[in-house]
Amino acid sequence: MNRRSRLTLVGVSSVAAAMLILSFAAEPLYSTFCRVTGFGGTTQVAVKAPDRVLDRTVRVRFDANVDPAAPLAFTAVEPFIEAKLGETVLSFYEVTNTSDGPVAAMASYNVAPHKAGVYFNKIECFCFKKKIFQPGASERLPVIFYVSPDMDKDRLADDVRSITLSYTYFLADDVPQTARLEDASAVY
Repeated sequence: MNRRSRLTLVGVSSVAAAMLILSFAAEPLYSTFCRVTGFGGTTQVAVKAPDRVLDRTVRVRFDANVDPAAPLAFTAVEPFIEAKLGETVLSFYEVTNTSDGPVAAMASYNVAPHKAGVYFNKIECFCFKKKIFQPGASERLPVIFYVSPDMDKDRLADDVRSITLSYTYFLADDVPQTARLEDASAVY
């Protein structure tokens, strides 16, 4: 094998190895990108609320969905609230296991419009971990959040007057790979 053939083989092998490595790194890189930028309606996770509250308000609508395979009834306790930017809000969803056996489920989420995702911060959420719902039992599930006052500085977000926080419950074993699930853990 001549020098040119060896260089070509090394080059092609290097490209193939790099592509293989990138294929394994794609999902974690994409998830990190979404969390940092709010891309696709991915919300942020916050440890504490901001130190300022603005007079500007947004209507936060609550949407609840269930995968048809999950024997759950899921609804928002209130359809919407008016929240000031920077104000900490506590809201609840309610879920009922409609089957005669325990159900392990997990909620995926997003916000719309997607450009609001980078400003929507959850402090505590039932979506942070898998839950087991007992037969026939109902639970109220809290979500504590705020919409960052930094949204007021973003001229591209001047038109955001309402944000929809949407959850979909899936059986824990059937959570689609595309569902955005938090890897943080909440304390209840």
